[in-house]
Amino acid sequence: MKFYPFGPEDAPVLLLLPGTCCHWKSNFQKVIPLLEGTFRVVCVSYDGFDETESTRFPTMLEETEKLEAYIRDHCGGHIRGAYGCSLGGSFVGLLAARRNIRMDVGILGSSDLDQTSPFAARLMTGLMLPMIYPLIRDGKFGLHLLQKRMEKELSDPYTAAFLELFGGARPYITKESCKNQLYSDLVTPLPDKIEAPGTEIHIFYAKKMGKKYRDRYLRHFACPIIHEQDLRHEELLACRPESWAQLVKAVAGGVR
Repeated sequence: MKFYPFGPEDAPVLLLLPGTCCHWKSNFQKVIPLLEGTFRVVCVSYDGFDETESTRFPTMLEETEKLEAYIRDHCGGHIRGAYGCSLGGSFVGLLAARRNIRMDVGILGSSDLDQTSPFAARLMTGLMLPMIYPLIRDGKFGLHLLQKRMEKELSDPYTAAFLELFGGARPYITKESCKNQLYSDLVTPLPDKIEAPGTEIHIFYAKKMGKKYRDRYLRHFACPIIHEQDLRHEELLACRPESWAQLVKAVAGGVR
């Protein structure tokens, strides 16, 4: 796991956690310049997804332990906030639930928080991996029909921006790392009614994902502050980075 810091060393720390199989830079490159004057921005690059390492993604809990160790060793055990893009929101929830570090604000970016049994997770991972791994490795789908459909949908600004968020061809990523991340996220339990003293949980709720996701946020967190947006999954981050940064600054309260 690698950590990439930006901004003044004495500013409040804001941890940025990428989404499923995303590259940290493509995920957050548009918003880092908008945040680094206010925060000490620290971008996380998961095991198995950084081009400078020969590592493999293990499990969500093992990666959470590494996040906690970094916060203890480099931030005095306390950060102003953490933003989790999609899958990254699961890490935010785990950090809050485990209470091993202090986090003033945790923000989930339209995370789905899907959880299922090991048997169902194996089936789902087995179905998803052959479709998305060629996109991760080569920057395009292996199946001709999927690739043609994606090319057609690139006329939609959201699709184009979301693929840019995801990242281009990354041949250094192994199928095993992708498989481990997909599977572990599905089987790692997130407790219900999480409440960590001194921590506010904020949800950037993309309403176009569906009401069931709002219900999940209310189930997993005791008192979440839900910011409703009539948008699609991570559309605010992907398509409106300035608005996203303004909202993050407002909820994290890091104005110096």
